Amino acid sequence: MSMAVVGLIVGMALGFAGYFGGFGAFLLVAALGAVGFVVGRFLEGDLEPGDFFRPRERDREHDGRRR
Repeated sequence: MSMAVVGLIVGMALGFAGYFGGFGAFLLVAALGAVGFVVGRFLEGDLEPGDFFRPRERDREHDGRRR
């Protein structure tokens, strides 16, 4: 399935939730969609659990300070 079709389906789901359920339902559908996206990326192997908890590497040469 192409990304355009996925975007169409997500947009329609959010539109229906917003129209029939109001803004609260819209936010709930959007939040659950985001959680489902992250879980799907984990299951596909594109993300590792440590990606969220590992500190970012800072480039010392660009921030101008020596540590």
